[in-house]
Amino acid sequence: MPTTATDSESSTKRTAPTRADFIRVEQFSFFYGEKQALSKIDLAIPEHQVTALIGPSGCGKSTLLRNLNRMNDLIEGVRHEGDIRIGGTSLYDPAVEVISLRKRVGMVFQKYNPFAKSIYENVVFSLRVAGRSKRAELDECVERSLRAAALWEEVKDRLHESAFGLSGGQQQRLCIARAIANQPEILLMDEPCAALDPTATLKIEELITSLKQRYTIVIVTHNMEQAARCSDRTAFLYMGTLVEHADTMKIFSNPSEARTEEYITGRFS
Repeated sequence: MPTTATDSESSTKRTAPTRADFIRVEQFSFFYGEKQALSKIDLAIPEHQVTALIGPSGCGKSTLLRNLNRMNDLIEGVRHEGDIRIGGTSLYDPAVEVISLRKRVGMVFQKYNPFAKSIYENVVFSLRVAGRSKRAELDECVERSLRAAALWEEVKDRLHESAFGLSGGQQQRLCIARAIANQPEILLMDEPCAALDPTATLKIEELITSLKQRYTIVIVTHNMEQAARCSDRTAFLYMGTLVEHADTMKIFSNPSEARTEEYITGRFS
């Protein structure tokens, strides 16, 4: 059977090499008014891998994460120096629309936050906002997203019930399904298991490992064991600076910097 153009394109996409610097943070500094939160961060984040940002509270992890989809723009008085690029394009290029950027870069927050709507309507919310209302398209999106979030089998018979009837872990997986409904390229996760019990945490960790086949994932976590289990690369931040960034195995077994070793072994937090 001859190969169609679509088959050829799909094959090319499947076999394309992973870009080691799909996300590039370049000499990036960030300020909340007069307070400097990040200082000259240089960081390359590879495509289709999980990169964990670790470090003590207040070190700038969440600030850096929220700059990857410009969510910090919503805060009055912020400013930045340097640049962040995705696929070679600056997030601050005047041609980049922030709404379009956030469709490419989904986000899951620390506290699961489903809307006061049905399971179904939570997943399709962003599609409805974009004016997409064809039932077949919405149905396909719901099933695809819930399957990807490992939730479909648990909720397929109750799609039109309130999302608040789900357990905490299920609500967080629903939020992940909602975040990937628009099929973004990147998924940001800010302490996604902080409010969950160990069983629900394990399911989210397994899900993260599965999702990296489709998405580039950046996760903020205080849990060293979670970073070691889930991530391919780990970046250690301290007082707004990037101390070390390497393969996760190296960071946890043979870090180059003494401060990294002190942190991961619990000598300071």
